[in-house]
Amino acid sequence: MQELDHGTRQQVDSIEREVLAVFVDGVRVLGLPPSIGEIYGLLFISQTPLSLDDLVQRLKISKGSASQGLRTLKSLGAVRETNGNGNGERRTYYEPAVELKRLVGGFIREQIRPHLDSGRHKIKRLGDLANTESDPDRRKFLLERTDRLDHWIRNGGRVLPLIQRILGQ
Repeated sequence: MQELDHGTRQQVDSIEREVLAVFVDGVRVLGLPPSIGEIYGLLFISQTPLSLDDLVQRLKISKGSASQGLRTLKSLGAVRETNGNGNGERRTYYEPAVELKRLVGGFIREQIRPHLDSGRHKIKRLGDLANTESDPDRRKFLLERTDRLDHWIRNGGRVLPLIQRILGQ
């Protein structure tokens, strides 16, 4: 990072803190740890790619936390590796993916689809259990609720590709 005078450096830090706060709030909504938002936010606002050590030092987080956060972000397609920062270093550097379609697509692929798939299996088991209910009124009620859940899951599966197409436009 370029050397800046103290006044300018303070301004950049304030901007960085605000950007980090935006992404921390965003990942909380998604149920992810705040450190993931901090890592992505710092990469997002950085003009140059950052290394694992840069993230640890700047964010004051453990190397393990930074490494795990980068792994998660890579699996979501939110960051990509790049070789060095132009100084001939062999260290791995990271930069953010800033395309909304890619970010949403990665989140859908890694977080939402597995839950939908798991939900389908659970709903099937729930239907099987509901069919064993001896009280006909309760069995009818449980089967109606199971059908409702199945409907929600099927609709969710149909909406995801539409969302991805819309964001790709």
